[in-house]
Amino acid sequence: MTFANKITLFRIISIPFFIACLIFYTPEKSYLKYAALAIFLLAIVSDAVDGYIARTKRQKTKAGAILDPLADKALLITAFIFTYHISKEYFSVVLPLWVLLVVISRDVIILVGSGIILTIRDDIQIKPTWWGKLTTFFQMITIIAVILELNFSVFLWWVASIFTVISGIDYARKGINTINSLDYGRSNHKTIDRPIS
Repeated sequence: MTFANKITLFRIISIPFFIACLIFYTPEKSYLKYAALAIFLLAIVSDAVDGYIARTKRQKTKAGAILDPLADKALLITAFIFTYHISKEYFSVVLPLWVLLVVISRDVIILVGSGIILTIRDDIQIKPTWWGKLTTFFQMITIIAVILELNFSVFLWWVASIFTVISGIDYARKGINTINSLDYGRSNHKTIDRPIS
């Protein structure tokens, strides 16, 4: 296991601690909110670090290619779910339900689509797009802003939601094109291999 993989595993392991801090948070235990924020920020930093190490130290692995995006999605989905529930009860800034549904729907579509593509051909590399990177950035900033109860959180979750929809459409389009290209390749292969009568 490479060092980059270990950092990714650390990010996955940190998720339950992040959730626990939000679940047990009350205004009387305000330190738990900041503990959750610290864990979330540490997870974000670890994501940047393991990506940098994987690229510069040539530690890119198949396990890392699968675990890294899964860790990111698990972190963000749980962050949105539990931040939404906690914000309803205790925060002055309440994350809307529709934002949560947009985030979850997009990630479910991507995960299902990736699973379909990988069952057809297991050597396809799914690379993040700039739309995806912008989406992840603004989703992370939105979580931080809501936890800190910042007044401009509403602007951030609108921007995050717009990028989430755009990136979801972009990934869906590329996924469909990938499946179509595989089908086209198979049909050509069959035509070439057909014996001449």
